[in-house]
Amino acid sequence: MDPRPPPTPPTFSNAPAPTPVIVRRRRWLGGAIAVLATAALIGGAWYLANRPPASAAGAPMAGGPPGPGGPGGPGGPGGPPGGGSGATLVTVGMATATRADIPVYLDALGTVTPVTTITLRAQVSGVMTDVLFTEGQLVKKGDVLARIDPRPYEQALMQAQGTRQRDEAQLEAARVTLERYRTLLGQDSIARQDVDTQAGLVKQLQGTVLTDKAAEGTAKLNLDYTRVTSPVSGRVGLRTVDPGNYVAAGATTGIATITQMTPIDVQFAVPQDRVPDIEARARSGARMAVTALDRTRATTLDVGMFSTLDNIVDTTTGTVKAKARFANAGSTLFPSQFVNVRLLLRTIGGAVTVPVTALRTSGTGNYVYVINDDRTVTMRTVKRGESTVETVVVTEGLKEGERVVTEGGDRLKDGSSVQLPTDAPRPRAAASGAGAPRDGASGPRRRRPE
Repeated sequence: MDPRPPPTPPTFSNAPAPTPVIVRRRRWLGGAIAVLATAALIGGAWYLANRPPASAAGAPMAGGPPGPGGPGGPGGPGGPPGGGSGATLVTVGMATATRADIPVYLDALGTVTPVTTITLRAQVSGVMTDVLFTEGQLVKKGDVLARIDPRPYEQALMQAQGTRQRDEAQLEAARVTLERYRTLLGQDSIARQDVDTQAGLVKQLQGTVLTDKAAEGTAKLNLDYTRVTSPVSGRVGLRTVDPGNYVAAGATTGIATITQMTPIDVQFAVPQDRVPDIEARARSGARMAVTALDRTRATTLDVGMFSTLDNIVDTTTGTVKAKARFANAGSTLFPSQFVNVRLLLRTIGGAVTVPVTALRTSGTGNYVYVINDDRTVTMRTVKRGESTVETVVVTEGLKEGERVVTEGGDRLKDGSSVQLPTDAPRPRAAASGAGAPRDGASGPRRRRPE
């Protein structure tokens, strides 16, 4: 017999043998899971070691001593920030309330309007022989700007003068005859009817001579109108008629336009709520200065004085038209130009002022955060007055020299502790004693996992 054991019959299975790719994928997945778990443990340990102190809004600082007012009081667990040993400090901006003279301005958009604008027209018809001005020229009142052919009007004047002289001679002869008739009537040598008839003729000729004088005056006036003169001082616009053209009396187009440049007005609108203040200042005899600025408000064009208010309120805008007059010596204001107008209503002397950013608004009114000596803030209700772009007047609730918060107020509430930019840096949480544990831990602080 063969002493060797019989061979084991082979076992057949339907499961395929694992391939090297599947083995490597399983190993990679297991390694990734291990790395993620390690990272989560490290992150949790770091958070527990460096988590911030409890919120001042309500979570007490574990292990911290109670404040003077017990739990919830200043310095105690749950109390306002700044009183406890683990409060979070808020860095804020600070400004000091000061006294200053504050000008009260009224800003508006205005339009430059000339005091006088005329269209130069011919008052008699004829051929324009000469144009004696240059477009854009500055002219004075009475300057001759154009001429119309005067010959027809010279002839008309001569005719009127001849008619007057003839009728004056007839009148003189009628007067001599009337005197003779009156002498004969005194001698009873003529009928009274003849005397009365001659007296009527004298009066008729007197009327004729008066009419002749009026016609002669009209002829002289028409002859004078052949010299087209400037009725105002100002700047001449563009010429619309050239020499040699026939111009008609009273033509709508005219010869040119003359605009008075000095002085010049600026018309603007003021809110109807400001009308009583303006009228009160005007009745007191005060001269209110008005500044005309350019479109960007960066350049002062001219400084003038307030003139008057309109007599009606525009119901569509709720404003009243106002007018100010400027000397415009430098011709910086041009007709129909849009300018920014700044009217100085009055000046408030010695007012308590703070930056505009220090004033805050709530449902109950305006308030500021006042910084106390212990670096805590007090929310104080104030009453605001007039304001400028940068400062605002506080009429009630604040004194000169008090410090107020200008930046960072959104993170504050009444009693919060603050840190000023000039203060030395402080730790985020102060220990209640040397070597005191953090977050109420009974043992030493755990080391950050490497």
